[in-house]
Amino acid sequence: MALPSLLDELLRATAPSGAEDAVMAIVRREAAAFAEVESDVQGNTRARVAGTAGGRTLALLAHADEIGLIVTHVHEDGLASVSRLAGWPAKSAAGRRVTVLGRNGPVPGVVVRTTKGEKDPDWTDLRLDIGAADAAAALALVEPGDSGVVSGDPVELAGGRVMSKSLDNRVGVYAGLETLRRLAADPPAFDVALVVTAREETGLGGGADVAARALGADVAIVFEVTYAADVPGVDPGDWGNSRLGAGPTVFRGPTIHPAVAAGLRAAAEGAGIAYSIEAGKSTFSDSEAVHVAGTPVGLVSVPLRYMHTPNEIVQLSDVDAASRLVEAYARSLEPDASFVR
Repeated sequence: MALPSLLDELLRATAPSGAEDAVMAIVRREAAAFAEVESDVQGNTRARVAGTAGGRTLALLAHADEIGLIVTHVHEDGLASVSRLAGWPAKSAAGRRVTVLGRNGPVPGVVVRTTKGEKDPDWTDLRLDIGAADAAAALALVEPGDSGVVSGDPVELAGGRVMSKSLDNRVGVYAGLETLRRLAADPPAFDVALVVTAREETGLGGGADVAARALGADVAIVFEVTYAADVPGVDPGDWGNSRLGAGPTVFRGPTIHPAVAAGLRAAAEGAGIAYSIEAGKSTFSDSEAVHVAGTPVGLVSVPLRYMHTPNEIVQLSDVDAASRLVEAYARSLEPDASFVR
């Protein structure tokens, strides 16, 4: 399976938390061909397709942002202090090329250590080098508050796999768009609204929680990625035995509505789509915000290797299977479906 051009474009976009405009522009452009599209003050984008029964709504959610950093101070030597915007360890950021969204456009640079030794660095030990000779030259390009992401363009690998930055969670955005595109061509009973959310990686809310409360959907499915268990150092006992090429995962746990999880499993089995079970106390995803907003929610994730690095890897067939699973679930919903427990 070759890398779809739309997914390639989404992966190349620079969209740190709070600055997701590049991804949102792609989503709006694509969805406008088959859905009613709107945005909100939180930076979320919503695309809605009318169902055949009228009134009830299935929400599909996927976050647009990727792990990133933010400039906090520019020093006299032209180097800049930076802080993380997401769960990005300093030791993983050190030595990485990055792209910063500067005042006049993208600015390339590298994150460097100011300390020596074997001890893992803290973010206070890191600096951003954009090649500037002094503070004035640096400030002509970037200033405190500018944010950026690690560099890592998509590379197609053997076996239908792809390696890239931002697979977390551009594969979810892509799967959501493709699901909505097919549902628009042959609408199900429920209205379907795809919500591409902002700021998930910060854990600070403002994206999915606001969108879920405003939409007031009857039921929701979140597209995400999850840690693949088929790499050294990952124990399947932590989350589940998710593996590249074995299909998406369906989450079961206290914040996931049991009827939605059961419906997803039934839809997968009815459509002949392989999947595995992921389980735990928390999903660490937008599904938590949707749950707190009072909407019954399920979570479908694509197994991913090397989370929060520029070299994340997924199998493209798993992305397609996640989309087809959620499409099957959407088509399984009856107009009078009840989620009361």
